[in-house]
Amino acid sequence: MSTYIILSKISPNALHKPDDFLKMADTVKEKIRKECPDVVWKDSYAVKGQYDVVDIVESNDPGQVDKASMIIRSHGRSDTETMQASPWKDFLKAL
Repeated sequence: MSTYIILSKISPNALHKPDDFLKMADTVKEKIRKECPDVVWKDSYAVKGQYDVVDIVESNDPGQVDKASMIIRSHGRSDTETMQASPWKDFLKAL
């Protein structure tokens, strides 16, 4: 399986009502689970800096990772950037 990093910047409007944001986050999670069954969620982190959230996922289907990213954008009211990641040791071996 390939590893992907999804970086998200949450729209300020999404945080207007914290309870609504929590419901929206659950909706996004459930929608991705149902519509992207080949995406395995490894972990999520709230971060400081340019992005608000870092999600680490694995999948053999890059199209489903793209779809998960689009679900986050459309339903999670976030801007996203997705990148494929390689383990450092594998990168070094390829040199």
